Amino acid sequence: QLQLVESGGGLVQPGGSLRLSCAASGFHPSYYAIGWFRQAPGKEREGVSCISYYGQSNYADSVKGRFTISRDNAKNTAYLQMNTLKPEDTAVYYCATKASCVSIASSDVNYWGKGTLVTVSS
Repeated sequence: QLQLVESGGGLVQPGGSLRLSCAASGFHPSYYAIGWFRQAPGKEREGVSCISYYGQSNYADSVKGRFTISRDNAKNTAYLQMNTLKPEDTAVYYCATKASCVSIASSDVNYWGKGTLVTVSS
């Protein structure tokens, strides 16, 4: 069946780094954009970053300069490198396939992963 599986979350101290992975199985998301989203406790899910099949990317203002999105189409995997993490980055992070990266909104999401928890705390 179609699946997106996130991994790489965990507990990290402020200023630390984590690398999230999003592995696709059951289909080849060749021409899909891949988006990363997050949902903090008590807040709505928000777009974090997006990368097109050809590698064009965009980011939420809150993570620009700290997060880097990438993808390996041969491995059906996308990544989110998160540096200089802050407590406000604490959230469940989800990956999803999107029709495009015109925006980082979730309105054109096709498939969702189940999420991985990132906790930034000392």
